[in-house]
Amino acid sequence: MKLLSDANEYGLRAVIWLAQHPGESLKVKELAAHIDAAPGYLIKVLQSLAKSGILSARRGSQGGFTLQAEPSELSALEVINAIDGFERIGKCPLSLADHTTSLCPVHRHIDLAVAQLEEGFRQLMIADVLRQAASPEPGCEKLLANDCLPTHEIQLSPT
Repeated sequence: MKLLSDANEYGLRAVIWLAQHPGESLKVKELAAHIDAAPGYLIKVLQSLAKSGILSARRGSQGGFTLQAEPSELSALEVINAIDGFERIGKCPLSLADHTTSLCPVHRHIDLAVAQLEEGFRQLMIADVLRQAASPEPGCEKLLANDCLPTHEIQLSPT
């Protein structure tokens, strides 16, 4: 199971790269090269982020995308939700016919896990990622050298 869609990964990488380079405005192809993303796919992600106010978009020869939101006030969850959010299951994993009043035990645990994941990303501010990137965990150096988001596990405590 993949926790983040490709679109969400691209969006987080783009926002973090732009946060690392405040005030810079980049065209899609330039940003795609920096974050190792497909330009045709990235444009849709950037448009979603601009529509939500996280990025600003400017057309023309001097145009491009710029981070509009303040990194200290922008959570990773806001970026994710601006793109496509986390997928919630709609069908009972045990194939029970009705969940109108309560969830089955498996569905309840899956729903709780997604809620905890969302809370972890709600607490993770983009500015925190930038600070943590300054002293990476072992194994993240190569990713950081390419200005990419480190993809290590986020530890969540049960509620």
